[in-house]
Amino acid sequence: MRHLILAGASAVVLASCGSNEAETVSTEDFAASFQEMLLDAKPGDVIDVPAGTFTFEKGLSLRVNDVTIRGAGMDKSILSFKGQIAGAEGLLVNADGFTIENIALEDSIGDALKVNECKNVTIRAVRTEWTDGYKTENGAYGIYPVQCENVLIEDSVAIGASDAGIYVGQSRNIIVRNNRAEFNVAGIEVENSFYADVYDNVATNNTGGILVFNMPNLPQDGHSTRVYDNKVYENNTENFGHAGTPVASVPAGSGIVVNSNDKVEIFDNEIRDNKTANIIISSVYSTGYNDGSSAAGFDPFPEGIFIYDNELSGGGDNPDTPELGLLKMMTVGEDGILPDILWDGFANPEKLSDGMIASENRICVQNGDVQMLNADGPNMFAKPVMISAEEMDCTHPKLKAVNL
Repeated sequence: MRHLILAGASAVVLASCGSNEAETVSTEDFAASFQEMLLDAKPGDVIDVPAGTFTFEKGLSLRVNDVTIRGAGMDKSILSFKGQIAGAEGLLVNADGFTIENIALEDSIGDALKVNECKNVTIRAVRTEWTDGYKTENGAYGIYPVQCENVLIEDSVAIGASDAGIYVGQSRNIIVRNNRAEFNVAGIEVENSFYADVYDNVATNNTGGILVFNMPNLPQDGHSTRVYDNKVYENNTENFGHAGTPVASVPAGSGIVVNSNDKVEIFDNEIRDNKTANIIISSVYSTGYNDGSSAAGFDPFPEGIFIYDNELSGGGDNPDTPELGLLKMMTVGEDGILPDILWDGFANPEKLSDGMIASENRICVQNGDVQMLNADGPNMFAKPVMISAEEMDCTHPKLKAVNL
């Protein structure tokens, strides 16, 4: 294993194991040195980035397996792409066994950190941020593993993404823990993925706090996600996502949102003060993003949802859109408060039994006296119905913990 240290205008390759010699590699500047190290890396290399802010005009890439990039801290070692003129990402990785830790990526023109088609990925104590505040022109994703297997994202921070701060898509075996997501459209999102544990995170000041989505026209559908022990509060930032994208349909004031996904457990979370609803269960039909929703093989209906033992308070007092405002007026009045759980009411008509949803597909809630509003989406919200705690009292088999 080689240990490489970047320092100003030079890169020092420390001795391989068992040797006391070191090699100094001269470079013209830090940016050129860093990209050269990524291109010339060998399996097992550790690339150390010292404290400082280092600017890049071009995106970086890594395609070598088993490489670690390690900074001095997410507020000390900063890779800045504020003047970026080329590249779709800040750092693009196509390599297995990749670890990145203790570093920040700021102001990339597109996604900050994209890890594509990789196995055994560790993202630890990484900060991605757009430092001019939240706006549509920011990059879409902060931390962005896609089509990966065995993904760990922990102790990280994501701020200002115009789509999702922390996003794991089309992947399997995922742990997202101990992170903070703030001022993104979606704070944390698991999309078209299965076997995911999302826990001990803080999601606040986003448009939507934590999203578990399935979208059409992607290689795999998602299922089996546990969202627990998170703090999801005051996610009331206006939606600044790009028009036409799925996340642009998320109403401001959304806590945890499950869309067209199956076998999702939501438990032991603190969810509060999300002005539209603390928990939203929906199908793609009510998102305004219907492209391909009837495509062969895509199931648009959320099924087997289990919500229990959460601390729910506040919220539901100022829903985001005119349609949701009208729904509030129809059900609880101008001065009323929508219940903690909002369901758009879409269910698969082919799976009904005597007009009722089959037990294995129900939304089960064991959360005190919490109510759920069936918004009657299939009938254009004509006859919304309040559902009592007693009517929702059922269970589903609990999912197993993810083991990477």
